[in-house]
Amino acid sequence: MKKSKLYRYRSIFRVFFWLALLVSYVAAIVPQDMAPVLGPLNDKSHHILAFVVLGLLLRLGYEINYWYALLLLLGYGVAIEVSQLYAVNRSAEQADVVADLIGSFIGLTLYKYLHRVI
Repeated sequence: MKKSKLYRYRSIFRVFFWLALLVSYVAAIVPQDMAPVLGPLNDKSHHILAFVVLGLLLRLGYEINYWYALLLLLGYGVAIEVSQLYAVNRSAEQADVVADLIGSFIGLTLYKYLHRVI
């Protein structure tokens, strides 16, 4: 089977994945008044956007099964919410995990489309 053109950039995607993971975690646990704001987007939109990026970068950087990637991202979303239980001025919400799952699904599905097109 012919490799995608994206394959040659795999190591770059891996670096971007780990950077996005780190930035998203820090943004999720810093006190709410210090958290970055991305324009007029609400909290759930931030979750969805972050996990779209994480899902896409995870599949671009690593040869990983779709369902395994979805499970890993779901675990990461739950870990963020558990961390927020112990963070100052933060609260855990089940709806955030749902938004994370929606974003993960979109990002992983977007990878499937990109892989076919490119």
